[in-house]
Amino acid sequence: MYARRRHAYFVLMGGCIGLFVLAWGVVRLWSVPAAVAMCLVAMVIPPVAAVVANRRGPDDRWWDAPSGDPQSDEWWDELDGRKGPR
Repeated sequence: MYARRRHAYFVLMGGCIGLFVLAWGVVRLWSVPAAVAMCLVAMVIPPVAAVVANRRGPDDRWWDAPSGDPQSDEWWDELDGRKGPR
């Protein structure tokens, strides 16, 4: 899953850089307002790319992953309401 998120991030950021380069290298020769609009769109892409890259996939294990210590895992399961107290 990590590779898919990383790939999506780089595609989005590549599109962002491409929009900036096209806006000020090519499009500004015909229309400055269109180049500015392209830059505004490109300005929104990095936060979206960060959200896409950091979202949790269905197979990812993050904060709720077992630690490997049985006593600690039992304690956290009890706190999370997965198991009752001993």
